[in-house]
Amino acid sequence: MTAIVTPQQREYDEIDLSSRAFWSTRAADRERSFATLRRERPVSWHRPVEDALMEDPEDPGYWAVVRHADIVDVSRRSDVFVSGQGVMFENIPEEMLEASQSFLAMDAPRHTKIRKLVSAAFTPKQVRRIEEQIKANARDIVRELAEAGSGADFVRQCSGQLPIRTLSDMVGIPESHRESVAHAADASVSWADPVYLAGRDPIDMIFEAQMTLHGVAFEMAEHRRAHPAEDLMTNLVQAEVDGERLTDEEIAAFFVLLSVAGNDTTRQTTSHTLRALTDFPEQRERLMADFDGRIGSALEEFVRWASPVMTFRRTAVTDFELGGQRISTGEKVVMFYASGNFDPEVFDEPGRFDLSRSPNPHVSFGGGGAHFCLGNQVAKAQLRALFGELLRTLPNITAGEPDYLAGNFVHAVRAMPCHF
Repeated sequence: MTAIVTPQQREYDEIDLSSRAFWSTRAADRERSFATLRRERPVSWHRPVEDALMEDPEDPGYWAVVRHADIVDVSRRSDVFVSGQGVMFENIPEEMLEASQSFLAMDAPRHTKIRKLVSAAFTPKQVRRIEEQIKANARDIVRELAEAGSGADFVRQCSGQLPIRTLSDMVGIPESHRESVAHAADASVSWADPVYLAGRDPIDMIFEAQMTLHGVAFEMAEHRRAHPAEDLMTNLVQAEVDGERLTDEEIAAFFVLLSVAGNDTTRQTTSHTLRALTDFPEQRERLMADFDGRIGSALEEFVRWASPVMTFRRTAVTDFELGGQRISTGEKVVMFYASGNFDPEVFDEPGRFDLSRSPNPHVSFGGGGAHFCLGNQVAKAQLRALFGELLRTLPNITAGEPDYLAGNFVHAVRAMPCHF
């Protein structure tokens, strides 16, 4: 009879993906560790993550999934790997999950209902409706960057600007609330960064950020019920499926998710892309030789290269074999998108920034399945507009050395000078 090994009895992998030190290194250094795991131990067991938001003495650890094929498998098997118990490494109280992650941390049938209610705002028709405003915002932002002059912080002056302006236009956020929403969205993903924390308690900071975003959402929902307009908040308060409408709490939770996901990921992709265009000037030249004809495939490489969301977790609800390992019911499984996007079994010369790469089945928007990124077309519309304006108006722009924000979730650039 084969002895049963409990999670507490398993040995943790010698490559420590849970340490603060690992996530403080450069992406290229992390990729060397991922390459070893993909080749030798594509599904490996790791200790609980260091610097967890909430320490859990009963947390035995998690399975790390680093190979592209396995990430896709986990993403699409929502019958086996669920999201309702959390999408971060650590265990978070259910009430905090619902208040901050909306349908991202839900499973069917509730996930299906909420996603269906909000998806009407992200149809191709709706994206086309806001494209002209995105282009106008991009022109304003690049003009403001040019006025700021060479040496300006690209993150503050450019990459951090378009997402929040697009979000504000889409949702209908009043001018008076835009700065506070942007600040709260930043706080929601920066709690693991000691520089950003500056001695503050991370739980207090997150709670304050959520309260700010919920307060704005409640106020906007009430206003739009009385004064409908052509914006997403109006769609949310009016949306109905099978006779049901979203509650104010569900609207507020989705607003938190949208404020974070719709803001930070596009910002990071923009910053990483400018740095890549600086490091691979031949790719910039190729793109500008036929921008309109080549930007489609280039966008996919932008998001593969940036891998703005580096990890996502699921929890097994039944025993399952993956990558040669037996995963037991209740165990956490963490998908490392930052590894899957550089898997040489899928991508030829993955360490090369190649804007002609096709096909490009990256997992930056998820590996498919029920949780595939709802806003991916809006993100692409922003990237297309901003780089079209940026590279034509400031054709010699280059990025300086990035200052990275510590963390295992978002591949974040805190600041980065640009020169032109």
